[in-house]
Amino acid sequence: MTTIERPLDGNLREQVLQQVRAEIISGQSAPGAMYSVPSLAATLGVSTTPVREALLELARSGLIEPLRNRGFKVVTPTLTQLRNLFDMREMLEVKAAEIVALKRKKDLDGVRKIADEIADAVEVGTVAGYLEADRRFHQAFAEITDNELLAETIMAFRDKMRLYGIGTDQGIERQRDSVREHYQILELADLGDVEGLGALMRHHIRSWEPIFTEALLEAVRSQASEAGGNLSLGPR
Repeated sequence: MTTIERPLDGNLREQVLQQVRAEIISGQSAPGAMYSVPSLAATLGVSTTPVREALLELARSGLIEPLRNRGFKVVTPTLTQLRNLFDMREMLEVKAAEIVALKRKKDLDGVRKIADEIADAVEVGTVAGYLEADRRFHQAFAEITDNELLAETIMAFRDKMRLYGIGTDQGIERQRDSVREHYQILELADLGDVEGLGALMRHHIRSWEPIFTEALLEAVRSQASEAGGNLSLGPR
C-alpha cells in the first residue's frame, strides 16, 4: 500500500524510506496495511533494490514487519509502546535542550530557517510538509549539542513514534500551536534559559500525547472490527 505516484530521482533508497515512513507515522498507512516490494517498485518506476533496502530499514526500526512471500506489514503499536516513546523523547530532548541552552556559542540561524518552513507548511495545510520540516528542525536542534550519539538516539525514538491524529482538527490546531513554540524554543535557547526551555520542550512533546493516543485507539478499534474483534492494543 502506498500513495507515492511519481518517479524518484537521486538517492532512491532514502527517498523511498522518507516517504513510506511519513505514510506510516502519520497514520496514512494504518496498522496492518501491506507494502509489496515489486508493486511499490513498479509504482515508482525503479528497481526493487532501493525499495527492498528502504523497507528492510523500516523493519529494523520496528515500523513494519516482513511476512514471508507477502511483503511488509505495518506493525500495530501498543499504548504502552506509545507512552514509553513519549517518556524517552521527553527525557532525551529536554536534556539536549538544556545542553544547547548552556552552550556559550551556538548558531541557530539554520534551525530558524527550518522553523520558517514549518510555519509555511502549516499555512498551506500540508501535513507531509509539516512532518518533514518538523523532523529536520528537531534533528538540527539536537545536533547543536555536538553529541552525535544523543542526536542519533533522539531521532531514532522520534522515527518510531506514530503521529496518529495529526491530520484531525485537534492535530491541525496542535500544528498551529507548535509553529509558535518552535520560535520560542530558539528564543529561550539563545537566552540560555535552561529552566524555561526545559518546561517548553516538555510541553512541546507531551501536548501531542492525548491526540496520538485517541487516534491510535480509534485506528485499532477500526482494524479490530474489520478483523472480527480479535485485535488488541496490548498492555495499557
